[in-house]
Amino acid sequence: MHVARLSLVDFRSYPAVDLDLARGVSAFVGPNGQGKTNLVEAVDYLATGSSHRVAGDQPLVRVGAERAVLRAVVRREDREILAELEINPGRSNRARLNRTALPRSRDLLGVLRTVVFSPEDLALVKGDPGERRRFLDDLLVARQPRFAGVRADYERILKQRTTLLKTAAGRSGGPRRVGAADLSTLDVWDAHLATAGSELLSARLQLAAELAPHVQRHYADLAQSVPKAAGGNDVELDYRASVPGTDAAATREVLAEAMLAELERRRSEELDRGVTLVGPHRDDVVLAIGAMPARGYASHGESWSLALALRLAAFELLREEGDDPVLVLDDVFAELDDLRRGRLAMLVAKTEQVLVTAAVAADVPEDLVEHRFDVRAGEVSRV
Repeated sequence: MHVARLSLVDFRSYPAVDLDLARGVSAFVGPNGQGKTNLVEAVDYLATGSSHRVAGDQPLVRVGAERAVLRAVVRREDREILAELEINPGRSNRARLNRTALPRSRDLLGVLRTVVFSPEDLALVKGDPGERRRFLDDLLVARQPRFAGVRADYERILKQRTTLLKTAAGRSGGPRRVGAADLSTLDVWDAHLATAGSELLSARLQLAAELAPHVQRHYADLAQSVPKAAGGNDVELDYRASVPGTDAAATREVLAEAMLAELERRRSEELDRGVTLVGPHRDDVVLAIGAMPARGYASHGESWSLALALRLAAFELLREEGDDPVLVLDDVFAELDDLRRGRLAMLVAKTEQVLVTAAVAADVPEDLVEHRFDVRAGEVSRV
């Protein structure tokens, strides 16, 4: 799988741009603030429906414009697919596939798949649990787009249940009241939360188990020849659920029952605090190097190696299912020492399509680049 053509209208800094792309490694080189990352961000947005840089859509639309339009010709073996997405901040985005309108923009998911490395990836190791939960969920959606709906359903149920808890706890501006009607309604929302939550939890547990050996191997590859590196066998990835006694072998029915039991056990605490304390939204992925948790203890170099290992592991799982996803290295080489640059270049060299951004051409190993574009003041030119 690779992007053969990319066209943008009013996306970020570009009034309009059209690029022909090819297999292999394409590097977008130019000073900071010239629009390099905007190009690869557009590719990733077409694949995932979200940005790896901002939470909302408004910053994606060029100042003065009402909407942005992204188009990509995606080539898979001997087929070409035209994917189009119209970004409408404050309203629903619209998608088309081969010029046919789709019912929902998320129906475009799966046509193009990407794995993005960026400086923000350090948050996977050093950041809050939400960063690691999002990493798993995004990978679930990339593998099986239907999980976009599962995640949306869970978040909707969670929001409505938490609103009920706040009302019962007197945190919505009125007096506290916990009557039979409140508890009966809460029972209904508990059942909904357990049904949706068990599906998401089961998928995350299985995914974490699949990821772990890939993360260990890639960490060992990236950290090779670094004297203080612990080595691949010492890296651990452990999914910590807020529901006790859960593991990847448990069925969804078992997980739902365990979640209901834990919700019942902690109901009084939830009513006191007005917060839902049980469910996938409270889980974490604990990363460790040796005997110590990576968060708070790993060095800068170890953290980078582990973050890259997570992304490479995600890439391997997607590759095992057929096509190579498009690999995006957004200003990553500048963050790495020479050893890690060389190791990363070796690991990605055989990927069908790699899109690299760099402020300085020398940051990217010269023997890696097959196609180069200079980006200056919003103008993109092939070298």
